[in-house]
Amino acid sequence: MISLVLAAALAAGLIVQPPKDFDAHVEALRQKVGAPGLSIAIVDEGQTVLAKGYGVRKLGSPDKVDADTLFMTGSTGKAMTVAALATLVDAGKLSWDDKVTDRLPGFQMYDPWVTRELTVRDLLVHRSGLGLGQGDLLFVPRSNIPRAEAVRRLRYLKPATSFRSGYAYDNVLYMVAGQLIEAVTGQTWETYVREHVFAAAGMTASTTDGRRFQVANRAQPHARMNGGLRGAGDQEVLDERDELSTSAAPAGGMAVSANDMAKWLRLQLAHGALPAGKRLFSETQSKAMWQPTVIQPLDKVPPGFEVTRPTFQAYALGWEIQDYRGTQIVWHGGAVFGFKTVVVLIPDRNVGFSIELNSEDGELPRGLMYELLDHYLGLKPEPWTERYITYKKQLVAGAVKAMGGAQAKPAGVGPSLPVTKYAGIYSDPWYGDIAVTDGGGGLRIDFTSTPRMAGKLEHWQYDTFVTRFDDKALEPAYVTFGLNADGGVERVTMKAASPIADFSWDYHDLLFTPKRAP
Repeated sequence: MISLVLAAALAAGLIVQPPKDFDAHVEALRQKVGAPGLSIAIVDEGQTVLAKGYGVRKLGSPDKVDADTLFMTGSTGKAMTVAALATLVDAGKLSWDDKVTDRLPGFQMYDPWVTRELTVRDLLVHRSGLGLGQGDLLFVPRSNIPRAEAVRRLRYLKPATSFRSGYAYDNVLYMVAGQLIEAVTGQTWETYVREHVFAAAGMTASTTDGRRFQVANRAQPHARMNGGLRGAGDQEVLDERDELSTSAAPAGGMAVSANDMAKWLRLQLAHGALPAGKRLFSETQSKAMWQPTVIQPLDKVPPGFEVTRPTFQAYALGWEIQDYRGTQIVWHGGAVFGFKTVVVLIPDRNVGFSIELNSEDGELPRGLMYELLDHYLGLKPEPWTERYITYKKQLVAGAVKAMGGAQAKPAGVGPSLPVTKYAGIYSDPWYGDIAVTDGGGGLRIDFTSTPRMAGKLEHWQYDTFVTRFDDKALEPAYVTFGLNADGGVERVTMKAASPIADFSWDYHDLLFTPKRAP
């Protein structure tokens, strides 16, 4: 039931301010979680009611986060790539239902029929038949593969399901959307978004490329990596230049401040309208962006979170559409290494907010998201962030226990061959090559398309080894060598070692076969 205070404010046409003592509450939660810094933007009825930073840009530094601090925003940027496409649709240069091959000659998917039928809309709504995060190792954790080449390699990704039969989140087709913009306009995705989205919207501090390194007021990435798996242990500063490949930037490579996020929120809630009667995109395209297109399966929620479970959930063009306790929300989450973001719109209330974090402690933005939803919907306040903190601790503790329990006790059998026999160059059609070498001190593995993704291969059990990467920020993987009847290696498969590894570490989608001896 809506609160009497909110009802009175709405009846009087008043702007609703953030919850009482909100700044102190956010700061207390930040310190409890141990997050270095975050920024929050809130808009109501076309006005910015909050754009503020909390904490520091980098652990060990006195530099404070403020409303102009740039944060990497991950997949929330998909909606910005969609906005760029919308300007082309408005200009008559593109249609959402154009066949991709008509606009991007030479593009191919694995299935020739899917190649012929895939539309621009299909690129954006996760119904291509690819599996969850399939192909993300083309740019995770970094890559020397240019965007055009990464897009070319998508023809080798075998689909997990049939075309348009269901939903599975992917990033790689937003790379295609970026290449599509370049093919249609003659400008790179980076330049087009900067000139036709950010500049037009007044988001002058936001960047699509490495220009953010020229901005002193930028947040640094952080993660926990010394507690047995990623997500556990002490907060550490990551190398900000050691980031996802720019090939994936159309899927989520934008850096945005709270002040610029407020402008983005206002633009979305105004359905593309800009100040002084101008428009970035039309009302028609705004409606298309928020039109539910692919039904998403409803996930289970942990005990205590039952009211957060929507009754419907769908993906639109770069946005998720669902209900929260009877009210439709338009939102998206984002994550890149060392950062977490959520962007939320409540169209019926003309309210929007964003929460940007320079660490991987997702319990903080997620909890604050529901607290702000409750506030602006006039619902009874709930300690959502505290609940997410407790839940995250349980999740991580369970994963650490699994890594140190039965899973960490191999059978003590094998390997079947002398270690030198496992050495060789192995190739996967979409990823490229790995090199397994024996330098006398044991086996090493090198993912040659991914700079500095190399390390020891330690025997685990049977013909399975586990990676011990030189870079501790990389997710370890089990590497299994499959032998033929003659005792030679005929295939190499992998899977992430951590039970809570991000889905973008899609080792399981790789299938390597021998290319040549070392």
